[in-house]
Amino acid sequence: MTPENVTVVLPTRNEARNIAGFLATLPKSVELIVIDASDDETAEIVKRERPERTLIFRQRSNIAEARQLGAELARTEWLLFTDADVHFPESYFASLAGYETRCDVVYGAKLSRNGYARYYRGFALAQQASHRLGIPAATGSNLLVRRSVFAQVGGFDTSLVCNEDSELVWRIKRAGHRVVFAPDLPVYASDHRRLDLGLWRKTAHSVFRCLCLYFDLIPGRWRGRDWGYWSHLKENEETKTGY
Repeated sequence: MTPENVTVVLPTRNEARNIAGFLATLPKSVELIVIDASDDETAEIVKRERPERTLIFRQRSNIAEARQLGAELARTEWLLFTDADVHFPESYFASLAGYETRCDVVYGAKLSRNGYARYYRGFALAQQASHRLGIPAATGSNLLVRRSVFAQVGGFDTSLVCNEDSELVWRIKRAGHRVVFAPDLPVYASDHRRLDLGLWRKTAHSVFRCLCLYFDLIPGRWRGRDWGYWSHLKENEETKTGY
């Protein structure tokens, strides 16, 4: 897997303060598709900082719909789903070569260099433990999927407004495809607004909702509700991002 075989799919909403840092860590040879629902200058910054190998599509949608649209617009063999508030280490894309023939999905951890480092390390260890137990714990911040496999399982469940990343990977695994957790492929968080509002709240929400999704305990009419996942960010206009 080379950078030229990868398309980065990036949903954005009001990420003006994060997007330049994200783009600075993305190789020029990688295709980038941005599905933007911003009211700020996010799209303009992307146009200015990365005019080549970049497609910007403006659309108001939930995050699963944005990721799905980006995937449908991509043409490379691999799709890399991520978020605007992460940075890629220099070794990230060079390390992908070792995974192309080993798997159909590869996901890594999200760590931190500037805050909550212990929390992120603990979450990565929990991901690894869950994977060993046979339940992938993928995150949409760092998720590579073979495009043909993505299409075969029908892509994201666009009724979901969170945890759409984990749910996709569970379906891929249940369909018999190879899923790998890669501890040597971390990305680094640069924005910790959700954690600033409460470590316990975020952790409890993610674990409980993922368990309910995994065991199919959520009625269809409730799948499109976020159970407060985004609402606490919207309480303060300064932190309102939607994604």
